Amino acid sequence: MTRTPRTRRARTSLTVLAGATIAAGLLATTIAPASADKGAPSRAPKPTVVLVHGAFADSTSWNGVIKRLRHDGFPVVAVANPLRSLSGDSAYLKDVLAGIDGPIVLAGHSYGGSVISNAATGNRNVKALVYLAAFLPEKGESAVDLSGRFPGSTLGDALRPVPFTNADGSQGTDLYIQNDKFRHQFAADVPRNQTDLMAVTQRPVTNAALTEGAAEPAWKTIPSWVLVATQDLNIPPKAQEFMAERAGAHTTEVRASHAVSVSQPGKVTDVIEDAASSVR
Repeated sequence: MTRTPRTRRARTSLTVLAGATIAAGLLATTIAPASADKGAPSRAPKPTVVLVHGAFADSTSWNGVIKRLRHDGFPVVAVANPLRSLSGDSAYLKDVLAGIDGPIVLAGHSYGGSVISNAATGNRNVKALVYLAAFLPEKGESAVDLSGRFPGSTLGDALRPVPFTNADGSQGTDLYIQNDKFRHQFAADVPRNQTDLMAVTQRPVTNAALTEGAAEPAWKTIPSWVLVATQDLNIPPKAQEFMAERAGAHTTEVRASHAVSVSQPGKVTDVIEDAASSVR
């Protein structure tokens, strides 16, 4: 009988001690993550990569690049370039860009380079420009001017002109690459079964688009990256090098045909992601 109070006191002390231990554990569990989160660096969202194809191609020419960019966590928009006129195509792209929130890396292939140069001017969200076997025109220069300034282009002899009537009744000319010359001219390093499909599904560009002078170019104020395709028969490699040097661009060379986004999607992705890494 005399030991009962001591036993109760001992049990009470153990209960209090256990409760205190559990409370301390819960408190530590509650506080620890908050402390860890406070010290963890915050990850900014990656910029949206906007891809603009050029003449004789469509958005599917970016498929290999899109797959790699998405795998690496980049949001991607592949724009359907109208290929009707430089000013009109640029205005269309400008509207597409206006609908995208946050920083943008804007990439263009071939004639798409002229379009991105026009459309990005004055857009503060565009943080980097990427030119892939593409034109970087100065104000007033056209694609035809630049491709003819250096020897090496055989595009003229490979073209098939097709007249058409505009909505206002005026006459225009669509330009296609002849199917039997498409692979050699445009995509010599792409498997033939693929280039046969590309030739049939090619998007024509108007002669007016290729001869229209450019507006004030965005590459004068936005950092640019250039991938020179050294086996290009559309835009002479010397012309690509000249434009890259003039723009002060980060320049990389690759042994590839004009269809570099199809034949070298890994290299194209590397250049785009290098540009994206500069975005803060």
